[in-house]
Amino acid sequence: MQRWFTLDMEYTDVTPLEFGELDGLDDWRVVLDAIHASFTAPDYLAAADLVRTIAEIAEAHVHHPDVELRYPGRVHVALTTHATGGLTTLDIDVARAISAAAALVPAPSDPSSTRAMELGIDTMDADRIRPFWAAVLGYDDRGGYLVDPMGVGPSVWFQLMTEPRTERNRIHIDVIVPHDVAEGRVAAALAAGGTLVTDKYARSWWVLADADGNEACVSTWQDR
Repeated sequence: MQRWFTLDMEYTDVTPLEFGELDGLDDWRVVLDAIHASFTAPDYLAAADLVRTIAEIAEAHVHHPDVELRYPGRVHVALTTHATGGLTTLDIDVARAISAAAALVPAPSDPSSTRAMELGIDTMDADRIRPFWAAVLGYDDRGGYLVDPMGVGPSVWFQLMTEPRTERNRIHIDVIVPHDVAEGRVAAALAAGGTLVTDKYARSWWVLADADGNEACVSTWQDR
């Protein structure tokens, strides 16, 4: 177990599996390297008040999440420890405080709505095409992984191929969902006319395609 220290505080790493065994975190789901929660307040002003309360909680813990306010009263929160690149006990403490504040509004959570998106591009030479995608999207290159500096658009990653891909599309969407939503999302996509390309890598990801053969992956943190 890795221990970290900052501003006289000690915190330790938390794995997705360990997170799922903790109490008081039913509002939250692990997606990529963060935990997410979506709360629905009675109206826009109540949601704005919740955002202010979350900001006060963040200041008190010296740990600041990404917060998004949407009409008519939806508040989405993402927590991760940037210093470690993953989850720690610091995220857990702040998540519990935010859930307690949301319950007082009341602003119930909707864990099934949590998701993130990535764009995957197949290539034999990522260094050759990565600058183009960074430029056209206005993204930052962070170690070969393209990220929206505003934190809004989906990230872009490059899958190296050993030979050119001609029979299938080279760009696909990764939809990252909570582990307890994945199979339902796959079933819904298949019922909507999609096909299963492969479930060889499930529960980590399922490869699906639409009727034209355009691919998308439904992914979770499990079995990574």
